[in-house]
This record gives sequence, C-alpha cells and structure tokens, in this order.
Amino acid sequence: MAVSSSVLAAALLIFAAAALPAARAETETRMRVFWHDVVSGPNSTVVQVAQAATSNASATGFGTVLVIDDPLTEGPNLTSTKLLGRAQGMYVSAGKDSFSLLMAMNFVFIDGPYNGSSIAIFGPNPSERAVREMPVVGGTGVFRFARGYCQARTHWFNATTGDATVEYDILIRHD
Repeated sequence: MAVSSSVLAAALLIFAAAALPAARAETETRMRVFWHDVVSGPNSTVVQVAQAATSNASATGFGTVLVIDDPLTEGPNLTSTKLLGRAQGMYVSAGKDSFSLLMAMNFVFIDGPYNGSSIAIFGPNPSERAVREMPVVGGTGVFRFARGYCQARTHWFNATTGDATVEYDILIRHD
C-alpha cells in the first residue's frame, strides 16, 4: 500500500508541531518609581569617576562619568515614601553640545512584589527634554527576558546642588 506524498507531508507537519515547545504567555507589567539622584551632602549616592582630560569639555560636562546607587521610591518624597529598590550603574555625559546622558543602570528591587528582581535600562537620556524615553533591555527574577521602555520626567531639580528626583513610568513585557 503506497502512502501519498501529501498524507506523508501532513503527518510530518503534525509530528513537528507536537515537538515544538508550547508558547508561553507573556506578562505585561506597568509601574512607576521615583529615582533620587543625591549629588550633594554627606549621603551622596553619586560619585564622579572620570572627567574629560581636555579643558574644552564645554558646559555640558562632556566626557564626565558618574557611578550611582540611587534610591527608588514609591512616591516623590525621598524621606517619607517607601523604598522599593536602588538604581545601580552609571551615567556618562555624552552630549558635546547638549546636556545628554548615556544611562546604563539596573533597577534592583528590594521590597514589594518585585523583591529580588531587576530590570536593565540602557540608552540616551536627553535631559533637556520634558519626557525622555529609554529602552528596558533585560531583567532578572520576575522580569526574566524583559523588554520594554521607560519614560523619565524630571519631578524636581536643584540647579545649585545637582540633586534631582525623576519619575520613571515603566512598561515591561516578560515571561
């Protein structure tokens, strides 16, 4: 008894489909955190580790590298709202003619439903814009295989000290 080629092809497709792993449901998480960059005072969360060697680095600080361990809170007030985690990483003044930063940081969560998880943010932050969008490029824990974006809005900035509070609205897709 001969088997037609179309029946054989259909059977192979069924077996191949059965061998593929089942598609997992993707989760979408939205959150808002407040990032506190404390440049001044004895409890500074920022340290400058490099500066451009040339004197023509401009008023933007072009070439300056800063390492951060900034608090992430539930609300805009650093001292009276719940600490959710830390923003650990660095930013580099990457704009020669504009105040634009390159952000490379992990939001490491230490409380709440995301305790022990993190997301990685890497991208440009043109600080002079009212809303800056940066990509979420990865994550750990609950946020394994994360991708998405965040929008940063300056909530408060002290031009004398450099201290700032920035609101981050984040959308993450993950397993």
